[in-house]
Amino acid sequence: MDNLLLYNKLSALPEHLKSEVGDFIDFLASKAKQKAQKPTPKFGSAKGLIIMHPGFDDPIEDFKEYEA
Repeated sequence: MDNLLLYNKLSALPEHLKSEVGDFIDFLASKAKQKAQKPTPKFGSAKGLIIMHPGFDDPIEDFKEYEA
C-alpha cells in the first residue's frame, strides 16, 4: 500500500481513532522486532548434549520371546 494513500486515510480519521492507529503501529513494530530477534538454531549446536551409552543397540532381554 502506498504511503500517501495511508496518510490520506489516517488524516480522515477522528483524533481518538488516530491514537488507536498509532498504538496498533507500535504493537506491529514490537512484534516485528521480536520475530527478528528470535535466533535460528545452527547445525551442530546440540553437540555434546546427547550421549549414547555403550550397549544402546544391544537386544533387550524382555523382548526375546517376540523375536523370530
